[in-house]
Amino acid sequence: MHENAIASKIVGLSLEIHKSLGPGLLESAYKECLAFKLQKSGLTVAKEMPMPLIFEDVRLQCGYRIDLLIEKKVVVKIKSVEQLKDVHLAQILTYMKPGEFKPGLLINFNVSLLKHGIRRVINGYWE
Repeated sequence: MHENAIASKIVGLSLEIHKSLGPGLLESAYKECLAFKLQKSGLTVAKEMPMPLIFEDVRLQCGYRIDLLIEKKVVVKIKSVEQLKDVHLAQILTYMKPGEFKPGLLINFNVSLLKHGIRRVINGYWE
């Protein structure tokens, strides 16, 4: 499945989850629900996948973890914050660059309308 189709599926299922649960829960709750729905739809989901830090050409295992990696192609970072900030973009880029993943989705469930909390991340910028 192409990355754009996967991203569309993720967005659609995220909207369903948000409609059912609303804002205000912990990030871990939304992550588990989204992983469940994605797996149920037939997609491969890796949760909390370790991601090394490359420093001076050395791979360091220092605890970075991708929230969700779908079909080994699309990185999903789940947030439940008042407002997305540049630091959240930096977080998802930390996972995307070394793995050369694109696109990524930054999803903030702590909004009244989820469409205002979804940012597609491509080439270091969010849309």
